[in-house]
Amino acid sequence: MKKVLIAFVLLLGIAGTTSAQEGLVNIKSSHTVLVTANRFEGALKEKGIIVFSRIDHAAGAQQIGKELKPTLLLIFGNPAMGTPMIQRSRTAGIDLPLKALIWEDRTGQVWLTYNSPDYIAQRHGLIEMNNLVQKMGQVLSNFSAAATLP
Repeated sequence: MKKVLIAFVLLLGIAGTTSAQEGLVNIKSSHTVLVTANRFEGALKEKGIIVFSRIDHAAGAQQIGKELKPTLLLIFGNPAMGTPMIQRSRTAGIDLPLKALIWEDRTGQVWLTYNSPDYIAQRHGLIEMNNLVQKMGQVLSNFSAAATLP
C-alpha cells in the first residue's frame, strides 16, 4: 500500500511540475542538492544502472570567479534500455545516456529535472518503442521518488 501511495503522490507531483520547457520533468525535492543527488545515484547503483559522470556546475562557475547556486548533473544509463533506441535512431545518442539535473532555485527550493522519455522518443521518431519508453519513464519515476521524497 505504501508503494502505491508513493507512486500516486509522485505521479501527482510530476503531473503538476512538468515544465513549460518542452520535454522536461521537474520534481520538487525535500532535500538539499547534494543529498538528492546522492540518493538518486544510490538508487541507480542499487539497480545496476551505470553512473557515467557527476558534473558540479557550481564548482565550474567558481573556477572562473562566478557564483552559481548548487547544480549537479548526473549522467547515467542502462545499455539494455538505451542501445535498442540508438539502434533504431542513431540521433537518440544525443539524449542517451540519460541525465538528471539536481539544482537549487533562487528561493532555495531544490529540483530534480530530467528529459521525459516520451519527449526523447518523439524527438527521435521512436514512437513504436512505446513499451520500452514507458518502462524507462516508470524507472525514472521510481528513482526520482527515492531521491526526492522525505
